[in-house]
Amino acid sequence: MSISHAPPGSPAPDIPETSPQGAVEPTSPTPALEPIVPASSRRTRVPRWLRRTTGPVLLLALWQLLSATGVLTADVLASPGRIAQVAGDLIADGSLASAMTTSLQRVAAGLLLGTLIGTGLALVSGLFRIGEDIVDAPVQMLRTVPFVGLIPLFIIWFGIGEAPKVAIITLGVTFPLYLNVYAGIRGVDSQLIEAGESLGLSRWGLVRHVILPGALPGAMTGLRYSLGIAWLALVFTEQVNADSGIGFLMVQARDFLRTDVIVVCLIVYAFLSLLADFIVRSLERLLLQWRPTFTGR
Repeated sequence: MSISHAPPGSPAPDIPETSPQGAVEPTSPTPALEPIVPASSRRTRVPRWLRRTTGPVLLLALWQLLSATGVLTADVLASPGRIAQVAGDLIADGSLASAMTTSLQRVAAGLLLGTLIGTGLALVSGLFRIGEDIVDAPVQMLRTVPFVGLIPLFIIWFGIGEAPKVAIITLGVTFPLYLNVYAGIRGVDSQLIEAGESLGLSRWGLVRHVILPGALPGAMTGLRYSLGIAWLALVFTEQVNADSGIGFLMVQARDFLRTDVIVVCLIVYAFLSLLADFIVRSLERLLLQWRPTFTGR
């Protein structure tokens, strides 16, 4: 009896099983494997945008209900319908657009100056020990002073025009950006520095390819904090000797007890702040694609 050998690499033929009595039993086919689907993925997921809007919609509905039943009177807080009507009137006559433009210009100027000053001081203090000895101590002293309390002093120095308003916003932006950029620079792993030196990178090459990319997450966090403080500083500065801007509308509404106009201005402040934060977060996702992070489950 000759035995045929299968060529190497070919699948082995199915060999029928034999019973103890010598009878040949047919082999059963291998059942097909089905992928295991987690129970969490089989559940019907609600769209995230719908979940995120549920809270504000419920709050708005409760507000309207309290206003309609008389629990919230108009002199205490206007109803959402009245606020929407007033917002439409302010948009129609152009006063809201003009105020937003003025406020955005002030924030942009203060944010630009604060970013340049805060980042520059953080680079000097973070990259050089002598810079830290000279710069860090005065900055730490100045940041403990409430910047809002400097408004009267800035008015004496710069007058009552745009300069003190931009200066207050600049001061509010500078310190959080300085702290986060400085912490980001000093938080770079020393092993990465040693690896860069072993590869022959110069000092500028280490700064460009290792230190600055490592400090970028901290810088973006500092920018987000600075944006929030910039809008906070704008609220204070526009209510002191201002003749234009969103804060000026709020001061006028306060004099005439117009809670509806005040709420419209607050909503505009919140909208502009959220819009600026969205832009920074989008920029953060674009610049930090190399850093995988936990996004929640």
